[in-house]
Amino acid sequence: MTVADTIAIPPPPKKLVTFHRLIPSARLPQRADSSAAGMLPTRAFRYCEPSSTASGFGYYIFPAMDFSLRFDGYDVLWTYPGVGEWFPIPKLSSVQFPGFRDYFASVAPPECAEFAPPFMAVLQEPGFMQLWSGLMARTAPGWSLLVRSPANFGRPGGYEPFEGVIETDHWFGPLITNIRLIKTDTPIDFRQEHPMLQVQPIPRIAYQESTLNNYELVPDLKQFAPADWDDFYDTVVRPNVMANARAASMRRPPASAARSNPEPAASLTRPENPCHPVIRVRRRAAGLPRSGSGPPPFPAVSCSGNARS
Repeated sequence: MTVADTIAIPPPPKKLVTFHRLIPSARLPQRADSSAAGMLPTRAFRYCEPSSTASGFGYYIFPAMDFSLRFDGYDVLWTYPGVGEWFPIPKLSSVQFPGFRDYFASVAPPECAEFAPPFMAVLQEPGFMQLWSGLMARTAPGWSLLVRSPANFGRPGGYEPFEGVIETDHWFGPLITNIRLIKTDTPIDFRQEHPMLQVQPIPRIAYQESTLNNYELVPDLKQFAPADWDDFYDTVVRPNVMANARAASMRRPPASAARSNPEPAASLTRPENPCHPVIRVRRRAAGLPRSGSGPPPFPAVSCSGNARS
């Protein structure tokens, strides 16, 4: 039994992810937008399905409040609207969201009341911080959350977010992210109207070692199988042939000239591919050479069926 035979894709759950808001004023998550909230160019949004699919995959997570950070190369300070001053955050220390500690203690059971999650913390490395979204998340069994910056957004000014995978089907803790501050002596602003993160649900089987170790390498173009060339033709060659034929049809001469000098219409059918196994069998049965009577679509490629190593 191969590794592929042992991989079982989990069935689609009835409820994939549940977001819990702990900070009352935090903005609720929302579905990611296939236009990247308007960041994608119109042409990419309409015609580039890979970009629009990646943009719409997951959920936007917003800062729990408007706030600003300032980094001098060693120390980090923060402020928020209405206070008019900057507060230092000691290294290897944390700060609470304003008023959240008392609110959490009034709602949580006694054994949990003293463990309000911190709003942000400064890590050991200079400029490295951990930020909390004010949320917690729980996913269906076998599913995790990939935490990353919003897909196809411009890079945020002043900091770089790290990516991480949280197994939220059994780890029920704060939905956090780590960032690295890269600007010094300049306010770095976080605003609730702009997504801070994008979380994407993925099945745990997708990143297990047994899954990721199940791959193949084809080190040389000459090792393409006939099926590979067939798929290449359908993906790359055929659309270009059809596009060229459409362009040629738009450049046809007037009808009167066409009647006096008729030309055969451009064919959109696929030329005979000598690499196709069915074609090879038919040619052998008819006693024809493999190259056929017409030029092959890939004259520089041998069709002898080299085995992959």
